[in-house]
Amino acid sequence: MRVSPAPLSKRSRIREAACLLIAGAAAGAGAAGVGDTETADVEFDGTLLQNTGAQIDVSRFNGRNVALPGTYRAEVHVNQVWLGRFDVSLREVGGDRRNVQPCFDRAFLERIGVDLDRLTAQAVGRLDEGGGACVPLSALVEGAAASFDIGEQRLDVGIPQALMAHQPRGYVDPKYWDDGVNAGLLQYQGNVFRSESHGVASTQGYLGLEGGLNVGAWRLRHRGNYTHEEQTGNRYQGVQTSLQRSLIGLKSKLVLGDAFTEGAMFDSVGFRGIQLASDDRMLPQSQRGYAPVVRGIARSNARVQIRQNGNLLYETTVAPGPFEINDLYPTGYGGDLEVTLTEADGSLHVSRVPFTAIVNALRPGSTRYSLTAGQFRGATGDFKPYLVEGTVQHGFSNQVTGYGGAVLSKDYAAAGVGVALNTNYGAVGVDLTHATTQLLEQPSRSGQSLRLSYSKLLEPTQTNLTVAAYRYSTRGYLGLADAMAVCELQENGGPFVAQDVQRARFELMLNQSLSKGYGDVYLSGSVRDYWSRSGRDLQLQAGYGNSYGRIAYGLSLARQLDPGSGRWENRLTFNVNIPLGDGPNTPYATTEVQRDSSGRSSLRESVTGSLGRDHALAYGLNVARTSDADRAGDRSVGGNVSYASPMATFSASASNGTDYSQLSAGVSGGLVAYSGGVAFAPSLGETVAVVEARDAAGARLAGGTGLRVDPWGHGLVPNLTPFARNPIEIDPQGLPMNIELKSTLQMAAPTAGAVVKMKFETENLGRTAIIDATRFDGKPLPFGAEVRDASGRTVGTVAQGGRILARGLKEDSGVLTIILDAERRRECRLPYHLPAGPGARADAPVMTSGICSDLIDVHESRPAPEVVSGVHPR
Repeated sequence: MRVSPAPLSKRSRIREAACLLIAGAAAGAGAAGVGDTETADVEFDGTLLQNTGAQIDVSRFNGRNVALPGTYRAEVHVNQVWLGRFDVSLREVGGDRRNVQPCFDRAFLERIGVDLDRLTAQAVGRLDEGGGACVPLSALVEGAAASFDIGEQRLDVGIPQALMAHQPRGYVDPKYWDDGVNAGLLQYQGNVFRSESHGVASTQGYLGLEGGLNVGAWRLRHRGNYTHEEQTGNRYQGVQTSLQRSLIGLKSKLVLGDAFTEGAMFDSVGFRGIQLASDDRMLPQSQRGYAPVVRGIARSNARVQIRQNGNLLYETTVAPGPFEINDLYPTGYGGDLEVTLTEADGSLHVSRVPFTAIVNALRPGSTRYSLTAGQFRGATGDFKPYLVEGTVQHGFSNQVTGYGGAVLSKDYAAAGVGVALNTNYGAVGVDLTHATTQLLEQPSRSGQSLRLSYSKLLEPTQTNLTVAAYRYSTRGYLGLADAMAVCELQENGGPFVAQDVQRARFELMLNQSLSKGYGDVYLSGSVRDYWSRSGRDLQLQAGYGNSYGRIAYGLSLARQLDPGSGRWENRLTFNVNIPLGDGPNTPYATTEVQRDSSGRSSLRESVTGSLGRDHALAYGLNVARTSDADRAGDRSVGGNVSYASPMATFSASASNGTDYSQLSAGVSGGLVAYSGGVAFAPSLGETVAVVEARDAAGARLAGGTGLRVDPWGHGLVPNLTPFARNPIEIDPQGLPMNIELKSTLQMAAPTAGAVVKMKFETENLGRTAIIDATRFDGKPLPFGAEVRDASGRTVGTVAQGGRILARGLKEDSGVLTIILDAERRRECRLPYHLPAGPGARADAPVMTSGICSDLIDVHESRPAPEVVSGVHPR
């Protein structure tokens, strides 16, 4: 067994004698549990095991339980809810070796959620005494019980609910939040995209960077991107530079530098200054906020760019077919996302993703606020008026939440109030905003904007109306983002343009689950009209999805009204996804048929899959045929591949079609430099853990694809959830046989942006030998006999035919002791000698043989007669 949290002498015996327990399973059912409840004594009958007649020593497995005193790394469940895996101490109670129970102290009770203020004075006194005594749970918490399952390595604890601390699900005590170590961070995403269409070639390059420095609780971050276009040349854009930290006592975050205002009441805009705001991530995980997901369909290996308020937030290359981007950095609660899809043949498709705040309801007694002061930061960076904004929300009851705020800038002021109501008919939000804008050489504009929001789950039909929002603005009203654009235009000497002053806007997102087996449908759309121009901006998406066995299929319709021509652009898509076999790396074949309103139709067939134990290598192949109403069909073929190595993620794609070709290559990853060295990962994220595990090179880290411990004993686990429990786990499979992890899982609760260090203790156990041994008289050694080294430490057990698997041999030669009888009165000595030198690997088992001689009567301390010694290495 590779992992042994308890001493090897206590746990290896149980594992290596598992075959003995099979025979006694019927007699020993229920004996594995150990705890406050009494269990019956058991005795294993060695005669049920096939052997040559020699006595089999299974005495150490008799008794009411098979757990030996020690410390075990166990799964802990409280009232049938998993809390995690941590150390559990088992000790003898009252000097009775058959009465081994879990021990509890103050720290352990707090960790499992017991309210210590509800304990009796006597129980608190026993906790305060300490002194290393083992206190059973029943002696501390009335009506509670604990049971330890040695086979499952699991501790089950039952505690009356009245004695538990009442905290929301996912709550982590702030005293366990970890600011991490001082470190430097860098994550990057590079992509080169080259296409040639009708003999004209173009190359674009993109490199997104986010660098940072952690010192204590402070986080310095800079995000920017470098772009290369053949027509416009090279350009570096600094998107955001900030210094921030968490303020635990206020459950807030402090930001100095570049950031975005929150959009709960007003438009989200960029600023450079200072912001103090509530941080919802400090709430239990189940109460975290919302971020938009961008979905779409690519016809080829395409480039996707996502912008908000003129800032490039994200760029990547996607494979043909449906895609989903769900890892955007949060930039506020408002501001539509502009999604630009550049196909391999150079064609563009631009769409918008509504990003509107949902109903602003809070729990009773909770308050959320934001205070911002600084300079407005637009896309060009030339217009920088002052900006002050404050908002507050408070939950007065289960039914009523009030909110309001004000924003003040050069030539602009706005104030608003609102209320969110939770009713039996759904959640309703109503707010009214008044805004005044001063214009140069024109009368000032003043107006109001009324917003209505609604959400409801219609339980009888399982219709989920995620949000329906309507906003009406008078002719003189300008929102914050629009006012800043107008003021910037006038600052640069341009005239006021009123044609894009919005009058009304309606948004709808609807999801409907049909009867069982009939799939799901969804509908989303938005419509806007304006005061000073005719026509409307209208977008609509609808779809249906279902599955038959392992085959999934769907139908989607996208409609967009072109306000310039007044014509509808429609796109109808049908797709079916079929697995090509079984197993974890099964490839999938996808067939997609698409037709749009211009008469363009396409048929695409693609195969995607992955290779490797953790799907590190992903691939895709596709062929397509496209035809227009006025010309014959075009054919194309393409492929893409990505590999998540322990250091970085590499990707490439290529395609070729009629009159065009495309190539792209990309690399992304991250690194962390700290006092212990430098660690690399194929991805990073905001909050990470650095794993230190000496001599554990190659061990897999759970939490992502391609994560490994490097040759220097370092590893990175990215994308941890701030202020929550995060399991950091090492898979020991693949470790050298002579390396043992003391534990494979630890819990981390980092603060936002932290680099937490998780050190996993390892031990070099020495060498492993498989020894074919016999007694001096030629008889086989007793099956199940215990094997000890010169220090008395158990290193193995005698298996069938006298074969011994001895682990943890510290010396290349020595003498092992075999316990020959159940009373432990008689033992013999087994000399061994393992080959050494350059060809001998410490992590590889060695085959050898030997004769167990020098028979000793332990109690009489005299050797048995007629002893013959010998050892015969192979």
